[in-house]
Amino acid sequence: MTDQSAPWLTILGIGEDGYEGLSAIAKSALNSATLVYGGARHLELVKDNLQNTDCTVRAWPSPFSKGIEELAENQGHKTVVLATGDPQWFGIGATLHRKFSVDEIEVIPHLSAFSLAASRIGWPLQNVETLSLHGRPLDTLRGFLYPGARIIALTSNGSAPGEIADLLADEGYGASSLTVLEHLGGPREKVTICTAEDYAGEAADLNTVAIEAKPVANTPVLSRAPGLPDTAFRHDGKMTKQEVRSVTLAKLAPIPGQLLWDVGAGSGSIGIEWLRAAKDTKAIGIEPLETRRTFACGNAAALGVPHLQLIDGKAPDALKNLPQPDAIFVGGGLTSAGIIAACFEALPSGGRLVANAVTLEGEQVLAESWKKHGGELCRIAVSRADPIGGLTGWRPMMPVTQWSLVKL
Repeated sequence: MTDQSAPWLTILGIGEDGYEGLSAIAKSALNSATLVYGGARHLELVKDNLQNTDCTVRAWPSPFSKGIEELAENQGHKTVVLATGDPQWFGIGATLHRKFSVDEIEVIPHLSAFSLAASRIGWPLQNVETLSLHGRPLDTLRGFLYPGARIIALTSNGSAPGEIADLLADEGYGASSLTVLEHLGGPREKVTICTAEDYAGEAADLNTVAIEAKPVANTPVLSRAPGLPDTAFRHDGKMTKQEVRSVTLAKLAPIPGQLLWDVGAGSGSIGIEWLRAAKDTKAIGIEPLETRRTFACGNAAALGVPHLQLIDGKAPDALKNLPQPDAIFVGGGLTSAGIIAACFEALPSGGRLVANAVTLEGEQVLAESWKKHGGELCRIAVSRADPIGGLTGWRPMMPVTQWSLVKL
């Protein structure tokens, strides 16, 4: 009889050294299983060493969700899921922990590709940015580039190192050191080191890429702190300018893992800076004009946050059925009936709401909202130096009235 109080599902990390590289505990879990799931490559590594003749071995089906359903049907019986390296680091562990309780699961990690790569090139892992570009947009890498950055990235296939090299050159980082590590930890391990601009050829599908970022002369450096220059965005002239954007993001207070609604997203500048400012943030931009959504989509990819979600619609109707936000910015459509009420209602306790206006009509909406809900009302006036004939003077920008609050 199966002990229902003990974990029945073991997520077992395995490396390129296969069965022989497993610990005694890992081997015991594998050999006592009645069902083993894994990718074709994982199963090939252990197929000749399974000692339980009654064990069923299955490769992940398509769609993947079908395999999760089959695991659930085997609940309570000893089951092993094979995974590459450390299952909890960009691995299947997160997926299975969402489906099953922590009491049902035992995780036995192997050395991760990040640890192996760092050990090969002598980098202290705590000072390295670790990314997964496996099944994720390559443009994500753009948001992590700065002079001296050390990045280790998981990839999807053998063409990825070449695509990464092209991206680095495109961003002005062609002088960066590129290390391509293939089949780490196994008998076919291969390490190639060159500059990004000199890389050519295909790597094995199983590879990890390490980057030491070195810009060429005059490459712009873009901080992740809010307040990117206006020239970092393509837009039609109507966007939240740099100085006001910095103040706005400070009031929105990006916090890791939280969600922003960017209402009237325009070029996407607020949502993009929110995503860049804190780890694992999410942003939904609501914008009715297709040309501006196109700008926002391109800006998000170029600035390393291609996961910005854009919705075609106008508030407040477009806000229905969206996931609850932690912060909301209203940069357009303030005079639409019910927009402030809908945004205020959507926020949880502790949520932040910031709204900017440049028209008298918009100011009136903000003044009334301030009287009703409290918060802070301020006016932001910025002047920039500008040539006047052969001299220099101050050219004022359109003042912005800003209302902000933290919902109690």
